[in-house]
Amino acid sequence: MSSLAQGGLGLTYARSGRRRGGLRVDTVTLALVLAIVLLGLVMVTSASVSIASEESGHAFYFLTRQLLLTVVGGAIGAVILLVPTERIERLSMPFLITALALLLLVLVPGLGRSVNGSRRWLEVGGIGFQVSELARAFILIYVASYAARREEELRGSLAGLAKPLGLLACAGALLLAEPDFGAATVLFATGFGLLFLAGARLRYVIAMMVVAAGGFALLAITSAYRLRRLTAFVNPWSDPWNSGFQLTQSLIAIGRGGWLGVGLGDSVQKLFYLPEAHTDFLFAVLAEELGLIGAILTLGLFLALVWRSLRIARLAADSGLKFPAYLAAGFGLWLGIQAFINIGVNMGVLPTKGLTLPLMSYGRSSLVVALAWVGLVLRVYHEATAQARGGAARAHGAERNGAAP
Repeated sequence: MSSLAQGGLGLTYARSGRRRGGLRVDTVTLALVLAIVLLGLVMVTSASVSIASEESGHAFYFLTRQLLLTVVGGAIGAVILLVPTERIERLSMPFLITALALLLLVLVPGLGRSVNGSRRWLEVGGIGFQVSELARAFILIYVASYAARREEELRGSLAGLAKPLGLLACAGALLLAEPDFGAATVLFATGFGLLFLAGARLRYVIAMMVVAAGGFALLAITSAYRLRRLTAFVNPWSDPWNSGFQLTQSLIAIGRGGWLGVGLGDSVQKLFYLPEAHTDFLFAVLAEELGLIGAILTLGLFLALVWRSLRIARLAADSGLKFPAYLAAGFGLWLGIQAFINIGVNMGVLPTKGLTLPLMSYGRSSLVVALAWVGLVLRVYHEATAQARGGAARAHGAERNGAAP
């Protein structure tokens, strides 16, 4: 039994979406995702009206694209819902190879497209795709597979932990070469969390975290670009019109919101003051227009979805489904970590990272991959509830047979 199944989350058999036969869909997860996505559509529309009118002449340009991406991501998630996790586990090595190949290809001049000084995009049929989003998901699927296959090795030795961490380090180095410091940070943090849930010894995890933190700190202080971001984070008001511009405008937006906000659509900071208002700094516009109440509601939705993902992970672990349990836990960890970092950046408690708010920001690749991963979590729920129901039926049958004369 994995450490995830032995943990103290106190989770019981979930009943939402339960049916006697066919596909079992967790309506709680579905409702939470729908609420977050719909709130994101409203806020992307509000935050992007001015810039959309200026750049395209169509006020709802970003809304229409976001709706299309939601449909595409939802369709991919629906297809993944029909795929057994056993088949996904068999593909974990090809997924890993694909992820590393994508991270290498994007660095090749002429193939990777540079946006805002970072080479993160590949053109596929005339459509830009940020490869780090898909690559991180594929790598975490492999880490989940490794944790399920090498559980005893992972628990018993430092070498068992060092192997997947070496992989994360290689992927992180490729992400930093783009450069994408935020994606590398999220990948490392999620991978560490997943390996810890899988049973890696705490002292080994802490030691590796210290090494990783030291490496990230060294990278930060040896890069003039990253050092400027750190300096702006410490005191953005010292240079409010240059290095501290994004953060000061975000803080002004949040401060203007007060308790109830200035009203939906009435943000001033989105009017060409706050850069990336519909992507990285969407939460700041939300706080300005909907106030503290709206911000707390948003945080509550994310916390509820993280909790639900961990609940599904525990249900799968209790049913003996190790790999599916780690898949669901990986989604919950990724969602919580990236949302925490994005909101922390907006509030000025973390350095600027260039990360979207999952399922809400206008992020194209981010939204599609996140919705696809939701389909994977729903698949885990289906398999776990089917396994639990089958086990209960077998136990009931054995009990009846034992009681028969």
